[in-house]
Amino acid sequence: MDSPEEINLFSGWPNPALLPINALAEACATVMASPAVRVPALRYGPDIGYQPLREHLAQWLTSFYQPRDPISAERICITGGASQNLACILQVFTDPAYTRNVWMIAPTYFLACRIMDDAGFAGHLRAIPHNESGLDFAFFRQELAKAEEKARAEQNFEPKYKPTRPWAKIYKHIIYATPTFSNPTTLTITLSDRERLVQLAREFDALIVTDDVYDLLQWSPDPEKPLTQPDKARVPRVVDVDRYLDGGPKDEWGNVVSNGSFSKLIGPGVRTGWAESTEKVAYGLSQTGSSRSGGTPSQFSAAIIDQLFPTGLIQSHVDQFLRPKYAERYYRLMSAIQEHLLPLGVTLASASPEIVGGYFIWIYLPPPLRASDLATVALQEYKVKVSDGNLFRVQGDPDTSRNDFDRNIRLCFAWEHEDRLAEGVRRLACAIRNGLE
Repeated sequence: MDSPEEINLFSGWPNPALLPINALAEACATVMASPAVRVPALRYGPDIGYQPLREHLAQWLTSFYQPRDPISAERICITGGASQNLACILQVFTDPAYTRNVWMIAPTYFLACRIMDDAGFAGHLRAIPHNESGLDFAFFRQELAKAEEKARAEQNFEPKYKPTRPWAKIYKHIIYATPTFSNPTTLTITLSDRERLVQLAREFDALIVTDDVYDLLQWSPDPEKPLTQPDKARVPRVVDVDRYLDGGPKDEWGNVVSNGSFSKLIGPGVRTGWAESTEKVAYGLSQTGSSRSGGTPSQFSAAIIDQLFPTGLIQSHVDQFLRPKYAERYYRLMSAIQEHLLPLGVTLASASPEIVGGYFIWIYLPPPLRASDLATVALQEYKVKVSDGNLFRVQGDPDTSRNDFDRNIRLCFAWEHEDRLAEGVRRLACAIRNGLE
């Protein structure tokens, strides 16, 4: 008998069947058919990005997030995607000697650690614990104060490697988070915690970088009670909190940059995203050396994506296709978890009773099971690939007690065909049962 085909609940990628292939083909044809669009699209673009897309994004984001005032295009810089832009943020706004630490809300997106390391912060990544009770602010404030005491003792008062540049500010700290439907836990940081985070960032001169890549993918946790107004955000972004809290930012730079991407909505291969912050930060990002050399990193893709806005195709794709499809996948995976895993003692991270979303489900294994062992057995013996919770540790953080996820497994419902999700969970249950016997 042939061995069963592997089921992949590991990869956080959108299934190709969920991408708007026809709409993208039409948009590409429109760009290539019009010299007025095609010629600038194929040239080096402006550093800050394709202007029509900046304007359409400003309108679209205003409609979804509904801040007190409309978002202006001047607050937006077009990027090569969230990962590329995270690297650019570190290039422009940090100095590996002067910037004390990169604080990552833990568990964290594991590949972000590599980006931080490449920017010179290996050994300076620290975890901020986050669970169903919220962020551990007592610990975080204490550690920020210790970092400042250490900097004073070392007379670390100014950047060492980055020269003074009018378009850039070097921050003392970086805080990295996925505030809404986080990867991996799917937890959402509360409004009160977002406000406290901004207050601490202002006090300690930190730049908060938020990956806001899952925000639009939201639905009701109960399939029998559809979400009202799924096209409106429930919690203000951290960048919007900074825009208004206590009268707004302390200076023209502010303390938050929102990192957006079309990867989860249109396809990772378009390599296009956006950053939103104050006008100073948006412009500063556009002055990264690689952008000054070649212009915006995604000029042609940006021109194609821009064609989806005037026709309403991007909004209809999200509203009428993506949200319902992802919700269906979520419900199927949750049903299988309830049937096969909960009776074995597995528990779930407490999701909001009103809204869920994103790509992932974070589970807790019953003792004495260890995620590192279970993930190996599940793949080798049962042909189901899952993410070991240890993968989402903040790499190099010295406080292992606050950074231990060996009882956790992340399951992704975005990549596999929906008909295979339940079978993947059933196989995982077999691996768990085997480990408990």
